[in-house]
Amino acid sequence: MSSPAEKPANFIRNIIDADLASGRHAQRRWSGRPGPGPQQAAGEPDTARIRTRFPPEPNGYLHYGHAKSICLNFGLALDYGGRCHLRFDDTNPEKEEQEYVDSIVDAVHWLGFRWRDEREDNLYYASDYFGWMYEFAEGLIRSGHAYVDSQSAEEMRANRGTLTEPGRNSPYRDRSPAENLDIFRRMKAGEFPDGTHVLRAKIDMASGNINMRDPAIYRIRHAEHHNTGNAWCVYPMYTYAHPIEDALENITHSICTLEFEDQRPFYDWLLERLAELGLLERPLPQQIEFARLNLSYVVLSKRKLIQLVAERHVDGWDDPRMPTLVGARRRGFTPEGFRLFAERIGVSKADSWIDMSILEDCMREHLNEAAERRIAVLDPLRLIVDNFPADAEEDCEAPNHPLKPELGRRPVPFTRELWIEREDFAEDPPKGYHRLYPGNMARLRYGYVVRCTGCDKDADGRVTAVHCEYLPETKSGTPGADGVKVKGNLHWVSAKHAYGAEVRLYDRLFSAESPGADGRDFLADLNPASKRVIRAQLEPALREAAPEDRFQFERHGYFVADRVDSAPGAPVFNRAVTLKDSWAKGK
Repeated sequence: MSSPAEKPANFIRNIIDADLASGRHAQRRWSGRPGPGPQQAAGEPDTARIRTRFPPEPNGYLHYGHAKSICLNFGLALDYGGRCHLRFDDTNPEKEEQEYVDSIVDAVHWLGFRWRDEREDNLYYASDYFGWMYEFAEGLIRSGHAYVDSQSAEEMRANRGTLTEPGRNSPYRDRSPAENLDIFRRMKAGEFPDGTHVLRAKIDMASGNINMRDPAIYRIRHAEHHNTGNAWCVYPMYTYAHPIEDALENITHSICTLEFEDQRPFYDWLLERLAELGLLERPLPQQIEFARLNLSYVVLSKRKLIQLVAERHVDGWDDPRMPTLVGARRRGFTPEGFRLFAERIGVSKADSWIDMSILEDCMREHLNEAAERRIAVLDPLRLIVDNFPADAEEDCEAPNHPLKPELGRRPVPFTRELWIEREDFAEDPPKGYHRLYPGNMARLRYGYVVRCTGCDKDADGRVTAVHCEYLPETKSGTPGADGVKVKGNLHWVSAKHAYGAEVRLYDRLFSAESPGADGRDFLADLNPASKRVIRAQLEPALREAAPEDRFQFERHGYFVADRVDSAPGAPVFNRAVTLKDSWAKGK
């Protein structure tokens, strides 16, 4: 556990620090599992100093914004000696699937966080609380705090009022508790079709906060649920279920994004009413809002992400260009990079835009430390060393990581015919060009200094091979290596030993900083160069790369062996990020 004092201060940490200093949560008790107030009161003193939660709805794949929330909630729990719960907010039976549940579990694990230890397993489903939620609803009805409304959806909408005009009471608002309870129980028994009735909290139709104008808390839905099957045909609304879930789980700090700020008065109202009824214990959970992640060059709207997949602008939810965590993982982004990103951007109450380059820089920073180096030629051009024996081979040595000598060195075979990058030869070089051109010398990295003697061309005038002669006394690592001074330093692989592989050069999915801004179709901002598939020549050591092995391809960037399409002995590589930010110059 790291010390909170070592972390950058923010308003959420300030709230937690103040709560701990005042002893606000010191008397909480925990029964070892979620439950209502009397159950928790009978439990032992809670050993967790705070409890946070990450509560995704399992109706889609997690994206970069969720990574910020995961790192925040689990990170706070770790720093303060607390617990973070993973809770599936599965109260909507029509949109939720087990596929999404599984993907969320994998994503949180991949980011490096756990909800289970030797004492607790804090993986929960809101649907497991349906019984308590229903019981609490009956308690609100009996106490006069809720009523069944039989207006149509259109009538309710018309009577809700506006931001400047108060709402009007429903004609059913004054039903007796006994009548409301009878109808609600019949709703539960399945007597009514969808939309016939809703249960509403009885608060104030004239409230200046529209969310407090008798919000709906239960609706009829004859739909099979992924977890409870057909046991229920009435389902709680999110705004009702969410605060109850927090309270049942003994959550101390319920951290959510700013769009829920207007819902906080209802959150507090509901928990207070239930506490007054003896159904919940104090202190009650506290909702705290922070600004969601707004990232340039991406879209995080679920509707737009679905459109990208459905219309096949991308190759599925795990396309490495997608801002989903499954896509990021396949692209070669790292959990450590995401955690660094979350810490670097911090949290605030004010909405702001974060440039995509900050996320990419965090990935570069971690990959530079973690990724071993390898040699890859992405646009191969044959280089023939005319004075090297045709059947000879010798090993040159390259470090696996220049910053980590303990990782050792590896042999790189040198032969008469090599592959170099096509851009490393120019028959008519521009000013300042220090690589190969007729008569010029350059060093083959880890190998010899060579002098270019000419080139071969095809019938169309395209260069098909470059010729050179090597200087035998200039091998890297030998006393003569510095005897000849050259400015060019080229990477290469042996044509005889090279591994030909598919390499996918991924870039940003959108070329506009704010896709779809000013009312235009966001699809018009798709970057046509966001994916390029090439056939590259790689050093032989890369043939044994396992799925998700990451490397720096010298000069080119950071690459990962694709976790889906790679096969034993035949990895396919995806570019995670380039070595430098090319977008800063206005690509």
